[in-house]
Amino acid sequence: MKIKKQFDSKKILLIITIVLFFSMYTAGMIVFHDNGFGNLQNFLNLFISNAGLIVISAGMTIVMITGGIDISVGSFVALACMMLADLMENKGFNAFSSIVFVIVIGIIFGFVQGWFISYLKIQPFIMTLAGMFFARGMTAIISRDMINIQNKTFLSIASDKIYIPFGSYVNKHGKEIIPYIYPTVIVALLVILCIFWLLKYTKLGRNIYAIGGNEQSALLMGLDVKKTKLISYTISGLCSSIGGILFCLNTCSGFVEQAKGLEMDAIASAVIGGTLLTGGVGNVIGTLFGVLINGTIQSFITFQGTLSSWWVRISIASLLAFFIILQSIFAHFTEKRKKL
Repeated sequence: MKIKKQFDSKKILLIITIVLFFSMYTAGMIVFHDNGFGNLQNFLNLFISNAGLIVISAGMTIVMITGGIDISVGSFVALACMMLADLMENKGFNAFSSIVFVIVIGIIFGFVQGWFISYLKIQPFIMTLAGMFFARGMTAIISRDMINIQNKTFLSIASDKIYIPFGSYVNKHGKEIIPYIYPTVIVALLVILCIFWLLKYTKLGRNIYAIGGNEQSALLMGLDVKKTKLISYTISGLCSSIGGILFCLNTCSGFVEQAKGLEMDAIASAVIGGTLLTGGVGNVIGTLFGVLINGTIQSFITFQGTLSSWWVRISIASLLAFFIILQSIFAHFTEKRKKL
């Protein structure tokens, strides 16, 4: 009975997410077969286009498991891209020192927000809302104009293809296409693996789940709730900076309006992946599939050709509502079982 309860409460949403992704992708392969939807490169493009979002959503998952939220991540991505562009193009920094600088700023940004939330008891939404305004404002302070990155090293990293030794195909023009990914995908998957290990096999991960499940019980158990929350938001800041760098490697530019709404995509991906809004339950593997579902919907719109891109938002909103309703149903049955 105990095993069954754990399965119902922690794994069924993840299974639903994975099944939904493969069902959607299979449907796309059938409907858009003539357009090459089933080619391996199209599948890899889901990771290429969403590498930054994957990392940001992973950081968001940690924060949400603690019962918090971070809505500043989209604005910080814009700030990260602008800092990279300004440092390399206007300040004369090389690519690697610029990347290190952005990562350090991301850690500091997450640490400051985490300190206010954990030690001064400021509501996460309010604190990260302030962080969102601050990061977007600082982006405009650096430059209101778009800065295109011309740094050769950065562009080389951005365009360096890693070819896959299988899955090649011939396109409509008779040319053989060898599937490839970019280094951004490798970085994104490594971050996912690291956070999966952290949450599943470390004391910090167990503390994060315990605090999200019941903060008062965690305090009674002697867990350092404040420190754990601080570390969680610091990791989110680190993921925002890494995600911003990956995002910038895709766009190779910085501008004020960049990554608007990206925080909502990260939250939606985590929720669709099975992370409870109330905390205590979540898995970065589910979040990864949540991002892939988002990317698959975008692919549907692109391959269809005539639908507005706003249908992506409508579809994600519908899925989000569906998973929130599922969460409520599971929470209701969990409470009912506890009373029996």
